[in-house]
Amino acid sequence: MIIFLKQDLSLDKEKLFRQFLVDRRVEVIPIKRKEQLLLVVVGRFGELVRREVESHPSVAKILETDRPYKLASKSFKQQATKIHLDNGTVIGNKHIIFMAGPCAIETKEQIRGIASEVKSAGCQILRGGAFKPRTGPYDFQGLGKIALHFLKEAATEFEMAMITEIMDVRDIELIEKYTDIFQVGTRNMQNYPLLKELGKTRKPVLLKRGMWATYKELLLAAEYILLGGNEQVILCERGIRTYVPETRFTLDLNVVAYLKHETHLPVIVDPSHGTGRSNLVRAMSKAAIAAGADGLLIETHLDPRKSISDADQAISTVELKKLVKEVKRVAMAVDRK
Repeated sequence: MIIFLKQDLSLDKEKLFRQFLVDRRVEVIPIKRKEQLLLVVVGRFGELVRREVESHPSVAKILETDRPYKLASKSFKQQATKIHLDNGTVIGNKHIIFMAGPCAIETKEQIRGIASEVKSAGCQILRGGAFKPRTGPYDFQGLGKIALHFLKEAATEFEMAMITEIMDVRDIELIEKYTDIFQVGTRNMQNYPLLKELGKTRKPVLLKRGMWATYKELLLAAEYILLGGNEQVILCERGIRTYVPETRFTLDLNVVAYLKHETHLPVIVDPSHGTGRSNLVRAMSKAAIAAGADGLLIETHLDPRKSISDADQAISTVELKKLVKEVKRVAMAVDRK
């Protein structure tokens, strides 16, 4: 159950109502969303207490939900969430969103050159890794803070928003100064301290599905961010581990249709990680949009063969332009733009 308190409720009345709940052993988690306070009920209680809560003068309404991910579910919010960025981009409406750029930012010249091509391809958001989680400790870990400067300069010059990965709670304040969207990678989907802190920010968070995670686990991870009061969560399918050795991961497009049925949050697909093969990215990008995705997260490079990380799955900027054109034709066929 979710309790909506009346707007402009005085602090004294709010305290009295909270004590009213304590007296009845009703445990709640408070969430401040815009001008209204919500109380998410933890556990169960009897019908008599429910009627008392519903009729209380401080309560505007109560909402029943049978999903464990209460705030992410459509029973909480039927209307699709739309995320507005400062450059005018809206994620979650009829327009397909393209986020593209290199896996890792290597030099200032590299990211500027890629940004120019990404913009001319018709993409709205520039992606690039400043801090990189790598399986091996000796692999390139990213340039760190200086890469954030390079990425921000390139995005500003070409009038694009930017997205970059956050791996550590300690880096939130730094990255927040630069990025328009925080990206939480697959390895951090269940990094609950990080998710809780991102819930306290008011910048959009793109949450990638863990390579092992069920649909329910992804939505519960999103719930940690929503509970902090940050309503701007974007879900991202990036492939899961299966017994198939021919691709790096298996891109699970079932999840797109499932999430669209279950949640009001926008859904993005990453076919680069989802396949691990550059020659499959265009085909799976089209399939993702046909399945109902709101956008794509693409790894691209001026010369993928020279990419420091994820060279096998990065497509060239020439391929990116072909991809965008083909995807837009699919989008029109499914009543998107």
